This record gives sequence, C-alpha cells and structure tokens, in this order.
Amino acid sequence: MADRPQTNMETLLVGLDAGCRPVLDPLFEAGALPNLASVFESGAAGPLESQIPPWTPSAWPSLYTGVNPGKHGVFGFLTFDGYEWDVVNATHVRERTLWELLDYHGKSSVVVNAPVTHPPDEIDGAIVPGYTAPENPDCHPDGLLDEIREEIGEYRVYAPRDADGKEKVEWYERLVGMRGSAFRYLADRFDPDFGFVQFQQTDTVFHEFPGDHGKVRAVYEAVDRQLGTILEECDPDTVVVASDHGMGEYAGHEFRPNEYLRERGLVETTTEGEGMPTWSTIADNQLQDGKQGRDEADDGTGLLERAVAGLAGVGLTSQRVYNALDAVGLAEFAARRVPTEVARAGSEQVDFPASKAYMRDRIELGVRVNLAGREPEGVVPEREYDRLCDDLVDALSEVTTPDGNPVFERVARREEVFSGPYVEEAPDVITVPREYDEFLSTRVGDGEFGPPSEPYNHKRDGIVAISGDGATPSADLSGAHLFDVAPTVLATMGLPAGDRMDGSVLPAVGSAGIESYPAFDAGEQEATDDDEVEARLADLGYLE
Repeated sequence: MADRPQTNMETLLVGLDAGCRPVLDPLFEAGALPNLASVFESGAAGPLESQIPPWTPSAWPSLYTGVNPGKHGVFGFLTFDGYEWDVVNATHVRERTLWELLDYHGKSSVVVNAPVTHPPDEIDGAIVPGYTAPENPDCHPDGLLDEIREEIGEYRVYAPRDADGKEKVEWYERLVGMRGSAFRYLADRFDPDFGFVQFQQTDTVFHEFPGDHGKVRAVYEAVDRQLGTILEECDPDTVVVASDHGMGEYAGHEFRPNEYLRERGLVETTTEGEGMPTWSTIADNQLQDGKQGRDEADDGTGLLERAVAGLAGVGLTSQRVYNALDAVGLAEFAARRVPTEVARAGSEQVDFPASKAYMRDRIELGVRVNLAGREPEGVVPEREYDRLCDDLVDALSEVTTPDGNPVFERVARREEVFSGPYVEEAPDVITVPREYDEFLSTRVGDGEFGPPSEPYNHKRDGIVAISGDGATPSADLSGAHLFDVAPTVLATMGLPAGDRMDGSVLPAVGSAGIESYPAFDAGEQEATDDDEVEARLADLGYLE
C-alpha cells in the first residue's frame, strides 16, 4: 500500500477510546508516540469534558452527533422495554451522524470501528461498524467485509474470548493493525472527503489489565504506528484527535445503590432468577460460547439448580459462595464450571416488578422508578412519583462513604441533566459519582460499600487536539466539551453546524455558521439479541 497515491481527504477524525493526558503525557515524554505527539504539538490541544454518562455506548454517539443523550436516545449499553433489556445498536441512535450530514452536503466518508454503528447507514462511502456490533457485522456497502478480508487478511471486531494474558495483548495490537489497514484500504478505494477511524483497545486494555503500564504502552504504540501510516498515505488537510472520556485509578469505594434502597424499603429482592445477578454473569463470562454450561445442564443441572435455590432461600446466596471462594483463590475456577442456570438460581437479585425504585444499569448512572402505568407491573402511583423522585434526590445527595466523603457530586432529576425528545428514556434520578472516584454497582446482598470491582475505570476528562489547515495552534481549548467535536469537524470542512447540536465550534477553527438540517426520521428499532455481544460486554464489567 506504500506506493498508493495520497487521498483528497479534507478531515481525519481519530478516536482514542478513554484517551486522556494522564495516560498520554508519560508516553509522550518517553518518546513512545511520535505521531500522536506531533498532532498535539503542532496544533491546539486540551482536555475534553465528557458527558453524563461518560461511557462508550452513549458518549460516542454524542461525539459524532453533537447532541446530548436526551436528543439521540442512548443512555448506556442497554435499552429497556419494561423489565426486558437488549444491547443498544445504531437503530437506537435517533439523531443524524456526522457522516449523514456530510452526505447531505455531497461529501463522502469512510468510517471504521465507530461504536454503535451497526446496522450501518447508507451513505456515499463506507462504514465498518465497531463496538456493540456482532463479530461479523453488516457493513456498507453490502459485501464490504468480505472485500476487506480478501484485501488485508483477517478482520475482527473483537479479540477471541479464550485469549488470555500476553496473547490477549497481542490480539489487541493485531486489532489495532486491522483498523489501520482497513481504513487505509477503504480510503484508497473510496477517496473520501472525511475519514473516521476509532481505536477501542486503548480502553479495553485498562479493563482487562488495570495498572499494567507495559501493556497499555504496547497498545498505544500500536495505535501510533497505525496513525503514522495513515497520515503518510492519506495526507489529510486537518487532523482531529478526540476521546469519549478519560481513564484512571479509582481510590474510592464501591457503592451499591440497590442495597442502600433495599435497606430503605424501596428495593425487593428475589432468588428466582428473573433479575441480572452479578455472579450469574461471572459464570457466563467463563463459559466458552455456552457449550460447557449446556453440557453440564444435560448432566444433572436441574437438580443442582434446585439445591442452590434452596440454599439461597436460607441466606446462602451465590454471591456469598463466590466471596468465600474468592477469599481462597477459587472463584474463577468455580465460575468456569458452574452452569449459568445454577448460578442464577442461587443469586440474590433485584425483583424489579416488586420494587419501587432501583438502579437497573450502573453505566447509565441513575435510579429508575417502577411507575404504575409506565412499567408493566409498576407499583408507584403517579401521584407519588414527584415526591419519590425528590426524596431520592435528597437521600442520595446525603450518602457518604465510610471515610466520610460524599458518594455523589451531583444528584438530580433527569430533566435537569438532559434535554430533548428522549429524556423520558433516561433514569428518573441521575447520580454522578464524586470525581468519578466512587464505583457504582447494581449488586445486592453484600452490604452498601465494598472495594471497587475494577481498580481502573472511566473519568470525566478525555482529550482533543486539532492540527492542520485552518487550525490555530495557539487557540485555548480549555473549555472543550464532547458535544463540540461534531460541529468542529464540520467547520474544518467549511460546513455549518446543525441547529439541534448542543456543542459549539472550538476556537481553533473558524465557524461556518449554523444550519437547520432535515429532521431525523426515526425508523423501527431493531433488536441486537446477540449472546456473544452481551458476553463481551460482561467480560469488561459493563454488564453485571
């Protein structure tokens, strides 16, 4: 590919999931990332404040639409229909993306590995979906994935689930290489006006290997090599580097809102297997494509399931069994061998229909009310809704850690946090952890506080850098927000921001005005319903 002519690409957007200065600066100082460093040093750069919630499935759609979750409709990895749930996909993002707006203006795009883009849009150009897509995603145009594999060799969305340790990091480096190779091939094939390539492994490595600086460096060096080759072969006029949030160590505690709410009579629990228990997921993660669980299920699982359920009825839940095994180093061994049905039968879970309020998904940072007339078996009358929400705001605002620090820096009604047509799909009460240093968990049965389940997790501030034609290197980007990326990218191409966007053009680039783009036509939402995708999210701690 080295001899191919350079493209006519106007703007290249490089997405570094979880990229932030505390991670990048030591690598810059060590000379490990010369290509990324050149973008930061030659252009304007600064912190990029993320949104609420600062997690991949909601934050990336906010970045590439320029609107808050209340306008695009995605608040976490999960979408809910009553008490049922599914993993979000592109049909749940109900606002126009950058590449759709560019298509409207007659500009072409190549988009590789952007999260929550499956099934892909039809645009002038190419889309290869990323995170939350299945392993063999539909691409645009049809047949593109086979074409990419024929051209560059193997292309995967995820690393194999049975990879471990050094092999897993090697897979991360290979995945990064696949993104770069696919992007360069498609840039040559389509000669787009706009390119967007996203690297997810810069986030994944922290969830899988928290605090392992060597593995983090290896992944970032792989990204830097790909960026260098992309810049050389594509020669974009302007380069924008941005992340969806930051990453850092958690020095606080794990707070379990459902346990807190249970102690106050708002959460009811069950061991009947209808909720989303932590230990069931742990067992799920360890099963290889479910085969082991099915084999064991054919060999007496039903009897064991009933026995575990009986023990749970007298207080010996799966969580307590897991904690005891973990204390002697046997939890992972057991989880690999316990069928899902057995773990679920003995797990204490939130009984959603019987509860008044609960945290359904820790990623969306909020408490949902089981409102009569809205939920299938709602128990809170509408006349009590406002009072309950206000009481939850007051009570949760006062919660302190065992060290005496507030758990939350902000607790508010959802209308105070989000705006737009989909606000009512958000949790009723939003809970923002103090400095994102307190870890939230939906688990019950183990007390209100404990050590963080993950020592590293998402932080508020990511990064943004803009270099190239029309970018002012001396511009102050200290107030940059995630919502500003989309209007800024449009401005680098001389195009107006959308009047529905919540962000503004960053001062490094001259504004091209504001335009009222056609309203988004929300079609029918499609189900993801993919066990493999759910298992991968659970592997990273996103699903409890």
